[in-house]
Amino acid sequence: MSSIDWRSVFNPELAVESFPYILSGLGQTLWISLLSMAIGLGIGLLLALCRLSRLRLLRIGASAYISFMRGVPILVLLFMLYFGLPVINIQLDALTAAITGFSLNSAAYMAEIIRSSLLSIDRGQEEAAASLGLSRYRTFVGIILPQAIRIAIPPLSNVLLDLVKASSLAAMITVPEIFQKAKIVGGREFDYMTVYFVVAFIYWGICSGIAVIQEILERRFARYL
Repeated sequence: MSSIDWRSVFNPELAVESFPYILSGLGQTLWISLLSMAIGLGIGLLLALCRLSRLRLLRIGASAYISFMRGVPILVLLFMLYFGLPVINIQLDALTAAITGFSLNSAAYMAEIIRSSLLSIDRGQEEAAASLGLSRYRTFVGIILPQAIRIAIPPLSNVLLDLVKASSLAAMITVPEIFQKAKIVGGREFDYMTVYFVVAFIYWGICSGIAVIQEILERRFARYL
């Protein structure tokens, strides 16, 4: 161990010097992650409702979509959108392709989370609401959905954490996010290890912040249980 040049493992001066440049990609990382989460959540809710539908065609279609998206690596999907679509004269810029890919992929996971959360609510509450004269819409929005949200918060937070970390794959299609910036610095300074440590701590900080927000939301929605 004494023969190891620790500065080749982590160079503090380079870490401090490169930190602002690497952090300049934070906006792209958060934009990809949060927007993909929002879009994916909307698609996921529709897929979950289709999976719970009485119409067999909707159930089959939603199940096929979920199975495909959960079975295809996100990097393959990004390459299909960014490098493959131009073959049929559809050209997406790198950021749009990244957001589209992450949204479509995360929707499949969120659909199953939402579906299982809705199924976990006692059906007797729907019958009680109907006996009070509440419409199915008001029952769903005012009674069932708030309770399902509380149950879904932890697994949905995990999806967001995965999106933040997976956003580094957007560097493979030239999106200038955190990891892409780090690769530029590492190649210029011939010291990838140091900048990768910097990137790791930045991602850790982001995910720690999300974990705090998750706890706040859990406490807020606990009153519905």
